[in-house]
Amino acid sequence: MAMDFAKQSAMIVLGAALMVTPAVAGKKTDTLNIAWDQPLDIADAYFNTSREGILAARMIWDQLIERDPDTFEYKGGLATAWRWIDDLTIELDLRQGVIFHNGQPFDADDVVYTFNFVVDPANKVLNMTNVGWMKSTEKIDPYKVRIHLRERFPAALEYLAGPTPIYPHKYYAEVGPQGMARKPIGTGPYAVESLEPGKSIVFVKNANYWEGSARGKPRIGKVVERFIPEKTTQIATLLSGDLDLMWYVPPDQVDSLKAVPGLTVSAGETMRVGYIYFDAAGRSGDTPLKDMRVRRAIAHAIDREQFTRTFFGSEARVLAAPCFPTQLGCYQEGARYDFNLTKAKALMTEAGYPNGFDTELYAFRPRQWDDALAGYMRAIGVRARISMLQYPAFRDKNHAGVTPISFGDWGSYSINDASAILGNFFRGSADDFSGDKELAEWVKEGDTNTDKEKRLTAYRKAISRIMEQMYMLPTNSYSIFYAYTSDLNFRSFKDEIPRYYLYSWK
Repeated sequence: MAMDFAKQSAMIVLGAALMVTPAVAGKKTDTLNIAWDQPLDIADAYFNTSREGILAARMIWDQLIERDPDTFEYKGGLATAWRWIDDLTIELDLRQGVIFHNGQPFDADDVVYTFNFVVDPANKVLNMTNVGWMKSTEKIDPYKVRIHLRERFPAALEYLAGPTPIYPHKYYAEVGPQGMARKPIGTGPYAVESLEPGKSIVFVKNANYWEGSARGKPRIGKVVERFIPEKTTQIATLLSGDLDLMWYVPPDQVDSLKAVPGLTVSAGETMRVGYIYFDAAGRSGDTPLKDMRVRRAIAHAIDREQFTRTFFGSEARVLAAPCFPTQLGCYQEGARYDFNLTKAKALMTEAGYPNGFDTELYAFRPRQWDDALAGYMRAIGVRARISMLQYPAFRDKNHAGVTPISFGDWGSYSINDASAILGNFFRGSADDFSGDKELAEWVKEGDTNTDKEKRLTAYRKAISRIMEQMYMLPTNSYSIFYAYTSDLNFRSFKDEIPRYYLYSWK
């Protein structure tokens, strides 16, 4: 087989690089230059569901609660203390002396305005799962608030420590989501110096970052993020010294990059779950995918072991459930789908499609991954034409209900609770392609019951149904390879949040 052109180009670049040591321009100028695969389509964190948006949010804004990245222990953020008043009320004491990037002091009005704005359906935040558990927030005094829940939600603190940044109320009331997208303002360790949507964002160290943050003071003066979609271009830019850090290094390039003087390569498994999602509900039309036997056939046709080993390396693993194993409620004993073409073909024949059918596979990750999955499906006659999109367009197509098969991944906003993935895909949202109302009720029970054993029982029922009906095939956990200048003090975290504010130069 002829060598893939992109791979061949990367090897040529790497071969030349072995003769030189990359320049370390970033250290000289105290600027960390990084590359992301996907564009930051909008900077307002409540109107962005991409991982890039999550990373930017951690730079610009703070949450009420901070979570230790190693122990997952809760620590004080913009709140210094919190307590459950009852099953539907959380009271939080707020930190004094914190200043937003625009000089506005932080207080209860910012929390109240932010949360009451995002829970209002009229404002149409992109992922209501993250905030919809809140009914309203009230000010008790200038530095104390109470959050009232719509229903019991035992994972509330996980969300307050994650995708719920606090905005300056006067500024946000004036400029709204579009203004926040153009000129983000927060209390975080870095402020935005400049932003070109879809191209780059420049962060500058917040010299007045508040004392006592669990994040510590930011170390590096400036962080420049650039959208560079092609891995070969990222590698070439890294080797030229114009880039200090890249992630999702292709596994077949790891050994070569390790041999380059002045570069370090490290890896680690993350909470990100890869999946193939089938339109069982027929949102995209009356297709063969409404037949459970067809969905099961495709599941048996995918060699997930080979796929994981080839594209993610030894740090990743094939998953038994549509969630990450450490997440509370991630039941691991549902139906299994081993690689078995004989069984797959028999199921296709039984369903009335011995010669297969044509369909579309929507995806946004590297084309090699999509080609491999389409190839597995072709072996049983499922001829999937690949529609490769950038993530925002992929997300919008899913929400519009036009995707018969989609290959994506979900990082759960780094929340270590099954509600962060099951609630998004199987509880009636725009991402729900199962149409299973009983399943939705089980997920709701798991999401809302304060009795841990009842939560686990509900999630067990839900995951068993998902795997039995094959609504979604979990492929693998994601292992990320990072390549970076050896002059950078870098470490990765399982929650897939590179904490740029923790990094420093050696």
